[in-house]
Amino acid sequence: MWKLKAPKPVKLIVGILAADEPARGEAVKMIEARIGKCDLISDVWPFDQTDYYRDEAGDNILRQFVSIEKLIDPGKLADIKHDTNKLEQKLAKQSASDLSRPVNLDPGLIGPSKLILATTKNYSHRIYLGKKMYAEVTLIFDK
Repeated sequence: MWKLKAPKPVKLIVGILAADEPARGEAVKMIEARIGKCDLISDVWPFDQTDYYRDEAGDNILRQFVSIEKLIDPGKLADIKHDTNKLEQKLAKQSASDLSRPVNLDPGLIGPSKLILATTKNYSHRIYLGKKMYAEVTLIFDK
C-alpha cells in the first residue's frame, strides 16, 4: 500500500516586469511587505525580447527576479498568485502613468528538478491548481 507523503518545501521566486524604475522599486517593497523578505534580488535589465507586454507596460520594460527567504509549501502557489495579482492592481492605481499594467508579477517555485510558474491563463500544457489558477513547468533541471 502506498503511503502519501507531504511535499517538501520549495523556493518561491517572483519575476518582475516593470514600466519604469520607480514602479519596479515599489514592487520589490510590496513583495517584501506582503509575501516575505527577499534573500536574493537580481540585477535589473531591459526586457526587449518581445513586444507582448508593450500595450500594458510601455516601451522600456525592466526585468528583475527576487527570491523569498522562507521556503514554502508548493500547495500555496495559487494563493500567492492571487496575492501578486492584488499587488499588481494596487501598483497600477498608485502609478502616475496611464499604462494599464505598469507592473507584472509572476510567482514561481524552484525545486530540485524544476521551475514552475503560476498563471491565470489556461493552455494545453498547463495544469489547473484550483482557485482559478494554473501552473506550468517552465524549466526542467537535468543532470
